Amino acid sequence: MDNSGKEKEAIQLMAEADKKVKSSGSFLGGMFGGNHKVEEACDMYARAANMFKMAKNWNAAGSAFCQAARLHLQLQSKHDAATSFVDAGNAYKKADPQEAINCLNAAIDIYTDMGRFTIAAKHHITIAEVYESELVDIEKAIAHYEQAADYYKGEESNSSANKCLLKVASYSAQLEQYQKAIEIYEQVGSNTMDNPLLKYSAKEYLFKASLCHFIVDELNAKLAVEKYEEMFPAFTDSRECKLLKKLLEAHEEQNSEAFTEAVKEFDSISRLDQWLTTMLLRIKKTIQGDAGDLK
Repeated sequence: MDNSGKEKEAIQLMAEADKKVKSSGSFLGGMFGGNHKVEEACDMYARAANMFKMAKNWNAAGSAFCQAARLHLQLQSKHDAATSFVDAGNAYKKADPQEAINCLNAAIDIYTDMGRFTIAAKHHITIAEVYESELVDIEKAIAHYEQAADYYKGEESNSSANKCLLKVASYSAQLEQYQKAIEIYEQVGSNTMDNPLLKYSAKEYLFKASLCHFIVDELNAKLAVEKYEEMFPAFTDSRECKLLKKLLEAHEEQNSEAFTEAVKEFDSISRLDQWLTTMLLRIKKTIQGDAGDLK
């Protein structure tokens, strides 16, 4: 379907909206329904933005939504302004990730000012995802996931907070910030082990914490595994705990073949994801004379 006509129509609407805004600012315009004209211009910008979206002109759509958002602020319509900034952010995501982040941050400022922290947290996650996938700035992604987790905790949305924190832990370990990762995995692990619906996940978090300990120091890992078994007796019988004990033994003997064999056996039943593979390779590289792979 050809939407080029929509783009022309949108450009025309934008020009009409600009005129309305200018006339509302004039002395006579101000006396005769200035606010009403601004409201009409708001509506025109939003309609133009949607037409630009249909024509897949994402930058123009984002810009039109931003114009609408600024006018909503002028009219003291905070909620509408925030919604328009979010719409702008979603349009810009397809063309200009940095501009998308600027718009979403503008929406977050309004939502936090209104005390709408759960919505603000949701948009922090969107920003974190843009940093992850589009701008590949993991440090900034971590910061936004942490902020989202803080807001969720404040609103007692603990499971949403935990999801964000697990992202932080995963990326922190990748960036070799092991202590930070360990603290989060332990914290989320102990939060979930008392919950009948979530306790199955606790062993996974304690396993990941143990691997982070292991990369730093073998003795630390041994002590951590003992501590986790005391904290959560079900951990002892888990395949993850059995694997850790085999890996610790192989590492102590500096036996890279036994290490690889234990990993392969585990992987044949529970597929290792990219994160676990990376961490296990980092541990294996600390065995003298190791080739640095898991084959």
